[in-house]
Amino acid sequence: MYLAIDVGATKTLLAVFSYEGKILNELKFPTPQDYKNFKEHIEKNISKLGLNGIDGVGIGMPGLIDHSTGLSIDAGGNLPWQKVNLKKDVAKILPNAKVFIHNDAKLAALSEALLYHKKYKMIMYITLSTGIGGGVIKNGQIDDDYINFEPGRMRFDYEGKNQKWEDFASGKALSQRYGKLAAEINDKSIWKQYAHLVAMGFEELLPTAQPELIIIGGGAGAHLEKFISYLTHELKMINDPLVPLPEIVRAKRPEEAVIFGCYEYIRQNI
Repeated sequence: MYLAIDVGATKTLLAVFSYEGKILNELKFPTPQDYKNFKEHIEKNISKLGLNGIDGVGIGMPGLIDHSTGLSIDAGGNLPWQKVNLKKDVAKILPNAKVFIHNDAKLAALSEALLYHKKYKMIMYITLSTGIGGGVIKNGQIDDDYINFEPGRMRFDYEGKNQKWEDFASGKALSQRYGKLAAEINDKSIWKQYAHLVAMGFEELLPTAQPELIIIGGGAGAHLEKFISYLTHELKMINDPLVPLPEIVRAKRPEEAVIFGCYEYIRQNI
């Protein structure tokens, strides 16, 4: 069996997978802000699952990770942890399992892209949620050329200030601007404006990665049907024959993309 651990800013999800990719058991708990407290919760909840025979563990973490050591250098503002080694700490709890760790958005990208990889070789995943994260998948693998890909941190001159893309185009920014969740917004003019803000980032990303497919996840991305026509129109205005416009689709498993990505990452590396 495999264990997937999705560490989020507000909650942590543990899921036990069969070798074939079926979820056998899962549980979640609020993510403590104190890392020592978090480690205690991890150990206690792994014990609750009664895990025997775990061969591999996949961990999805926000922020920057040193892949040579497994050290989480910075959680990117999602959590106050600095230079913690959850990979090493989980290995102590499950000493007979091989433990792997990666950025959560890259794992979500892997999970979603593998649903399409037989048709597309170069796929970009973007999550429009609390921030803006993403990953690039090439031939069914996380592309090492984009291993520290942080699209939300691209900077733009917007409203007279130099701002990160996620400061004005994330799902959180959308909700703060209009005082409503994405699910509550039905005004077409709002979604048209939001599509323009999302397109600003894509106009920078497309010439670099040239993906054949873009998958959009996250809280705002779950409502892609409300702004896809406006977004497509914005991108068509680029009108550059050297930058083909990829197909854009909504994530199929937005709430479970990271844990399924953990499973796939274990399967590919164990």
